[in-house]
Amino acid sequence: MFMITETRVSEIVCSYLKETDKFPVTISVKPGNKISVFIDGDTGITIDDCKALSRHIESQFDRDSEDFELNVSSSGLDMPFRLLRQYQKNLGRQIEILLTDGTKIKGILQKANEQEIEIEQIVSKKSKKDDNDKIQRVPLSQIKETRCVISFK
Repeated sequence: MFMITETRVSEIVCSYLKETDKFPVTISVKPGNKISVFIDGDTGITIDDCKALSRHIESQFDRDSEDFELNVSSSGLDMPFRLLRQYQKNLGRQIEILLTDGTKIKGILQKANEQEIEIEQIVSKKSKKDDNDKIQRVPLSQIKETRCVISFK
């Protein structure tokens, strides 16, 4: 059987998800063969998706020759975006961005490409900002972290 490496786990995951709208966000193998796989999907992720992928990964390794711990989970709303595909999936949603200089920006995600995102800033009614000032382009290189804003209204 194969040794457990991030590369090997990534190959297994990518092969399994290839013909679906699901995609890997992060894959790690820590000492003691602690495997963590976070996935996302253009139409969301279910517990059944995680269970099926977990079973598939387990079937590719032999526990008798090398034991491991496996955690397959969805990249939840509380987790920061890591991929352009996550930005594109969340168009129209409210996000909060932390820039590399420490500035925070909240707004509705309007566009996303390989270079930048475009957000419509949420401006209070008291503010005298011009509508043209509400759209802001942010280069991906200046973004430290982006998360969906979870609202229970």
